[in-house]
Amino acid sequence: MQLYNTETRRKEVFTPLHPQEATMYCCGPTVYNYAHIGNMRTYIFEDLLARTLRLSMPLKHVMNVTDVGHLVSDADEGEDKMEVATAREGKSAWDIAKFYERKFFEDFDSLHCTRPTVVCRATAHIADMISLVKTLEDKGFTYRTEDGIYYDTSKFPRYDALVGRSRLEGLKGGARVEMSAEKRHPTDFALWKFSPKDKKRQMEWDSPWGIGFPGWHVECSAMAMKYLGPTLDIHCGGIDHVSVHHTNEIAQSEAATGQKYVRYWVHGEFLVLRAGKMSKSGGTFVTLQTLRDKGYDPLDYRYLCLTAHYRTQLEFTYESLDSARRSLQTLRREAYKTQQAAERQHGKLTTPRLEEMKNKFRAAMEDDLNAPKALALVWDVLRGAELNPVEKVSFLQFADGVLALDFFREMQTPPEEELPPHIQDLLARRAGARKAKDYKTSDELRAALAQAGYMVKDTPQGQQTEKIR
Repeated sequence: MQLYNTETRRKEVFTPLHPQEATMYCCGPTVYNYAHIGNMRTYIFEDLLARTLRLSMPLKHVMNVTDVGHLVSDADEGEDKMEVATAREGKSAWDIAKFYERKFFEDFDSLHCTRPTVVCRATAHIADMISLVKTLEDKGFTYRTEDGIYYDTSKFPRYDALVGRSRLEGLKGGARVEMSAEKRHPTDFALWKFSPKDKKRQMEWDSPWGIGFPGWHVECSAMAMKYLGPTLDIHCGGIDHVSVHHTNEIAQSEAATGQKYVRYWVHGEFLVLRAGKMSKSGGTFVTLQTLRDKGYDPLDYRYLCLTAHYRTQLEFTYESLDSARRSLQTLRREAYKTQQAAERQHGKLTTPRLEEMKNKFRAAMEDDLNAPKALALVWDVLRGAELNPVEKVSFLQFADGVLALDFFREMQTPPEEELPPHIQDLLARRAGARKAKDYKTSDELRAALAQAGYMVKDTPQGQQTEKIR
């Protein structure tokens, strides 16, 4: 398997540090608001990686949940995200965290993302974070300011490992304008922040340095190394984490242990709107529930994500989502027909032709997760003559174990093209009436369909039709 390593800026053959098990850490959600579909694109690519790895080896996959408030800015400034949410919703920070964590995993599961081996919450690992900060202090990498304990990046020679020296100098130049008086270097970052003296925070803990809360970056290092050891095989996240969050993780982790922190850094690109990057802070975000409310299935969105390589930006439009939905529905209809044909035939489940197609699919996924190529192969197999129906079903089951699009979802309705033309016309007219909120016409068309022997149900995925006579 080959993966593009952000640190080396090239594709590399992946070999786990310990042959008996690969390790992977993924930055999880900060649970102060709903995850948007841009966030979920990252989790879909990480799920593809986990599923592909498991074709060859056992995998220990760890993901954190940041349920501790941290500051809005990556530069340790601004308002606390959890405190902002409590003011917005009138709930405690703890209740906010529980609610949005539950909503996140509802979305995560509906996208057929496999739950990680370990899900670790920041609030349950404060002692581990304090221990890491203490180690860094004992080794001389920290200094104290009026508002917290900071990491001195000048003492870590590899600080530019992910971003490169020229880009790091640009970041420093841009940061100097807003640099605080006590911060020694623009790239220094908070390991532990002190609680304000004039008010009590909802989430704060005692520490050797006083009451406060952990810096955002220290959370991931402490939890990743607790569960996976000082050196991880793979660390994933969004491309926006490269220049600050993951750069800081490397600095604090390697300074503490003296060992390489991550062997392969793997990052997913942005989902973008025509107005720019999707973000919560800017208010330009669409949630999975937004899509459900518009009648889309979450797997329609997963299909859309698989049409673009994870390292390329994907522009989101409802037109592209409509196309993905149609493609997935057609694919399922083709799979349904193939399954029906396979039940009428007898053939070998393992043949050289079948193994060749499975190997081609696997090769595509193991080439830096080339999901578009793998998806194209699925279509080729479905519509081609290389495999018989029994072989095709076996191939589709194998491919769906990675793509997780539910190819063989139980079909309660006959395939659309098998419906009589006049029934298809009535359904199309009824869908148009509902879209126009013309419910009187919609009900009349439902009655006409029932008279013709077809019962219609309205679901979040659209109209479902069942023959009743």
